[in-house]
Amino acid sequence: MNNIGILQSALNASSLRQQVISNNISNAETPGFKSKQVMFEDILKQQLSSQTNFVGKRTDSRHVVIGKSGTIPSAQMVENSDTIMQNNGNNVDIDKEMTLMSKNSLWYYTLTQQLSSQFQQLSIAIKGRS
Repeated sequence: MNNIGILQSALNASSLRQQVISNNISNAETPGFKSKQVMFEDILKQQLSSQTNFVGKRTDSRHVVIGKSGTIPSAQMVENSDTIMQNNGNNVDIDKEMTLMSKNSLWYYTLTQQLSSQFQQLSIAIKGRS
């Protein structure tokens, strides 16, 4: 997996997370509404830990791929249906959602800075330090 691809996928996950959190906040008083959350970091960590350095040589397209697949995971949205915060069946905790929104904003900013750094390093590698 390449760093830019991983950062792109993380930015997409952060953008989706912002939309989901905004939706949760806007439905904080909707009876029966169940909050949702975005899963990405755990999926990425699991995929990175399961990779091996060994790569099998494929001499035929019908052979099974062995080793690094090179796929970059994408975010998944999950509904939290196990809890109830209000008498109307709604489970949105507005304080938690606001905290998650702030945390996600910082995370997005950090990811954009990392991506900018990656492109700057590529530019230096291509042009040189003239």
